[in-house]
Amino acid sequence: MSDMSDVAVPFAVSTEHRVDADGRGASIRRYLVNGSRVVACACLLATLAGCVLAPGQTMSASVRSNDQSVRIVQITPQLVESQQAATQAPTIPATLLDYRPQPYRIGPGDTLYITVWDHPELTSPAGTQQQTVANGRLVLPDGTIYYPFIGKFKIAGMTLEQARDTLSSRLAHWIKNPQVDINVVNYASQRVVVEGALVKSGTQALTTVPLTLAQAIANAGVDNQNANLSNVVLTRGDQSYHLNLSGYAGKGGPAGKVYLEAGDRVLVPYNDRQKVYVMGEVTRPQAIRFKTGDITLTQALGDAGGLNEVTSKGVIYVVRGALSKDGRQVQQPTVYQLDAKSPAAFALADAFVVKPGDVVFASAAGVTRWNRFMSQLLPMTSALSAAASSNYYINTTK
Repeated sequence: MSDMSDVAVPFAVSTEHRVDADGRGASIRRYLVNGSRVVACACLLATLAGCVLAPGQTMSASVRSNDQSVRIVQITPQLVESQQAATQAPTIPATLLDYRPQPYRIGPGDTLYITVWDHPELTSPAGTQQQTVANGRLVLPDGTIYYPFIGKFKIAGMTLEQARDTLSSRLAHWIKNPQVDINVVNYASQRVVVEGALVKSGTQALTTVPLTLAQAIANAGVDNQNANLSNVVLTRGDQSYHLNLSGYAGKGGPAGKVYLEAGDRVLVPYNDRQKVYVMGEVTRPQAIRFKTGDITLTQALGDAGGLNEVTSKGVIYVVRGALSKDGRQVQQPTVYQLDAKSPAAFALADAFVVKPGDVVFASAAGVTRWNRFMSQLLPMTSALSAAASSNYYINTTK
C-alpha cells in the first residue's frame, strides 16, 4: 500500500478567495483545507481497510463453524481414485431379481373370448359382424361366468389352459369332441401402479406376457427434466425397495430383469430437491437439478456457463456437509478445493462427483475484489467532495 502522500484528494481546493472586512475568507480557507485533510484521511483509511475487507468471499484452512472443524481437502488424483473406489455400481436386491412370474390366472373384471370350433352360436352369440369384445364374456366380481349348456361356474384363479380343459370336459356331455380355445381380450384383474415424474402415470395391466420394471417405466414415459431415476421406489406388499436406475432403466440394465407382480407400486420421484448450487464467479450462478444419479464438477460448472474468465481467480471450492436444524451434526463439513488456473485441472474436475446439496463456489480474483471495493468507495468520496464544495460556495456568497 502507498503512504499518505500518494493519496489523491478527491476534489480541488482553490487558494483564491474573497476577503471581506470580517476576515471571513481566511476562515473559509482553513475550513476547506481541514475538510480536504479529513477526506484524504478517510480515503486512506478506507483504502487500507479495503485491502483486507474488499468485497468477495475468501476461504482459509482455519475456517470453523459453530465450533465444528471444517476440513479443507485438496482435490487430487488420489482423492478422485478413492472416491471412485467407494462408489458402488447400482445393485438390485436378490429378492426382486429372483422373482419369476407365474402363468397368468383369470380374475374378476377380465373379458374372455371363448371359441368353440364348428359352433358359431356359442362362439359369437352376438353375431360374427360384431367386434370381438362384444362377443366376450365378462368374469363377474365373484369370479364366475355363465356359459350355455354348462351354466354358471367359477373360472377365476384358473390359468388359460385349465379353463380350456374345464370347458372342454363339461361341453363333452353335449358336444362330441369339442374343440375349445380361450383368449383374454381385456385384462382388468391384475394391475400395477406407476406414478411420479412421468409423462403418463397411472395403472398398467399385467397380461400373459410378464411385465418388467423397465417396460413399465418406458410405457409411462420418463419426464427427463424432472425425474430422479437415482431413487426409484418399488413397493411390494409392506416392503419398499429404493433403486438407483439412472442410466440403467433400459432393456439391458438391471431394471429389465425385475418382473412386476399384481399390486406393485412404482414411484419415480421428482428431482426438485436434488440440486447442486453453483455460485461465485461463474457465468450463470444457479441451482442445477440432478437428472442422473451423479454429476461431475465439470458438468456442474458447464451447466453454469463455466468460469468467468475476467473475474474468476481460478480456484473452485465444493462445500459439503452441514448441521441439521436441531444442531445435530449430519456430516462433518468439508470443503474440497481445486486449483483450476490450468485447463488440465478439469481432468480432475471431470472425475470428481458432486452430491445433492453441495455448494460449488468459484472464488473471485484479487483485482476483482479490489475493483468492487473501489466501485463502492468512489460514490462516497464524490458525496464528500460535493458536500465540501457546497459549503464553500455557501460561505463565500454570504
